[in-house]
Amino acid sequence: MPDSTPAALAEACAQALLGRDRASRKLGMRLLDAAPGSASLAMLVTVDHLQGYNTCHGGLLFALADSAFAVACNSYDEATVASGCSIDFIAPAFPGDELVASASEQSRRGRTGLYDVRIENQQGQLIALFRGRSYKVHGPVLAQETLDD
Repeated sequence: MPDSTPAALAEACAQALLGRDRASRKLGMRLLDAAPGSASLAMLVTVDHLQGYNTCHGGLLFALADSAFAVACNSYDEATVASGCSIDFIAPAFPGDELVASASEQSRRGRTGLYDVRIENQQGQLIALFRGRSYKVHGPVLAQETLDD
């Protein structure tokens, strides 16, 4: 990799990880930013994301936060998985809302990490708060094979 800065490594890891993440792509998630220990992903709420009360399904809010968390904790080119997560739903999201999940590292020591994710709509209104605990497994992120579409 010509540019070996931590920021470039985080971006390359994000691109590789999301390139293999069919679920996030299928839900319409887009990478906005990746840096060491942080990431931002966006998703437009469509009618296909709605549950029975015509608001965004909580599982899809969780998926958005979880994907941002995954990009943030894999930003050091060390394969990392979730060991536990929780979410608090603060306000509903509606069709047409552009949601942004911003993940930030709170702690990273040894094989474990702690990350917080804020989901906000296009008006900056807080929709959900997510906390994820990560566990570093063996191997790099960038050496994994990319799946064909």
